[in-house]
Amino acid sequence: MEISTVISIILVSLGTFFMAVGSIGLIRLPDFYCRAHAQGKVDTLALILIILGLVIYEGFTLTSVKLLLIIVFVALTNPTGTNALTNAAYRFGLRPWFKRDHPRRKNRSGEG
Repeated sequence: MEISTVISIILVSLGTFFMAVGSIGLIRLPDFYCRAHAQGKVDTLALILIILGLVIYEGFTLTSVKLLLIIVFVALTNPTGTNALTNAAYRFGLRPWFKRDHPRRKNRSGEG
């Protein structure tokens, strides 16, 4: 097996791992802002890793140049879109979650 194939398999596997971690974070995190932050970061990184793996596997062709342009597009638009979405949610009135808002947390007097 060639070294470029091994590197591309590693990159695609890492990207898939980060997508899985982001999906778990989407389920486990408490509010919209935490979820949007995690997904914005993880999706961008995972897509870049997967597409880089495909570029290395393809070699230097017209297809790999198009894939590199997709990487640039994803790197610019994913964080911008996440920022716009969370900004709109905040302006709409969705407030962030704080630990003090957790229903199972007891107050200082020991009452439920």
